[in-house]
Amino acid sequence: MNKKLDQILFIAVVILSLFGLIMIYSASSIWAEYKFNDSFHYLKYQAVFFGIGIFLMILMSKIDYSLYYQQANKILLLCFLLLILVLIPGIGKIRNGSRSWFGIGPLGIQPSEFAKIGLIIFTSKYLSNSNKFLKNYKKGVFPILGITLLFFGLIMLQPDLGTGVILVMSIISLLFIAGVNMKFFFGMGILGIVGIVILILIAPYRMDRITSFLDPWSDALGTGFQIIQSLYAIGPGGLLGTGFLHSIQKHFYLPEPQTDFIFSIIAEEFGVVGAFIVTGLFATILWRGIKVATNTKDAFSKYLAFGMTFQIIFQALMNLMVVIGMIPVTGVTLPFLSYGGSSLLVSMASIGIILNISKIN
Repeated sequence: MNKKLDQILFIAVVILSLFGLIMIYSASSIWAEYKFNDSFHYLKYQAVFFGIGIFLMILMSKIDYSLYYQQANKILLLCFLLLILVLIPGIGKIRNGSRSWFGIGPLGIQPSEFAKIGLIIFTSKYLSNSNKFLKNYKKGVFPILGITLLFFGLIMLQPDLGTGVILVMSIISLLFIAGVNMKFFFGMGILGIVGIVILILIAPYRMDRITSFLDPWSDALGTGFQIIQSLYAIGPGGLLGTGFLHSIQKHFYLPEPQTDFIFSIIAEEFGVVGAFIVTGLFATILWRGIKVATNTKDAFSKYLAFGMTFQIIFQALMNLMVVIGMIPVTGVTLPFLSYGGSSLLVSMASIGIILNISKIN
């Protein structure tokens, strides 16, 4: 007999997304008025994606997750083709230096976001069928790792290091859940560090980000500008913040604050209390996602629920760590809160899949 969907998870996501709409207006109204003569410009577009996202989340919660098991190979192939198509000049659009978008009028779709879901679905199927091979790296681990690195490579050609790292971390976490030997992860950690160093060395702008992370004041008006302005936003917030709509940094100091650095504006206007509420809602998503995963009856749904939960939380953690200056700028959005249609749709679709698993298992 089917159970009701996880209402706590559903409510947490809706609250985050609605708060995101409010904060997108607050963070973007000055920029939107200046650029488009319409302070509601960004809010209007995000509201459209919010409506589509809610519909998609409810729809996905009604689709039996076993369908993804049956279609996992086709879903993966489609995501692979989209990652190739977006790299072709004239098809893929360049935004902020990355050819990672399909332009649809004024809107944009980012296939790397959907690739995260496709690869998690495929990996969940693979692991549910390969448990007996996982102690043999050659037969069990390397095949799925090779596919993951292929997707990572295509995403890096855009380039989009942040999304690539989230994708790899999500798959590595599933291998850990599946019981792969810990020695493997130590080896992967070393290879990962070497790989990141190589990626930094071959792209000067990444080295600039590392330098600005270590000492943002060395180039305060260049590579260190964003993080300095972000900290200037967070610092004055205090316990309760400066009040809704009263951010100073959104007045042309923090570039496009409605995207990657929206948490800075939240902390400035709502203070420590607002920051704790947001992080508390993400903690609720993690808690409920893990609860759904651990209560499942079959291996595929377990890996699927863990994977969908992890990719959202990894992205949120990476964004928050950038905003408070713990890691270099990566360009990833804050799920449910930042302006961006692809990110919102993928996050809500992921939650919809978790909600379906919570109903059936």
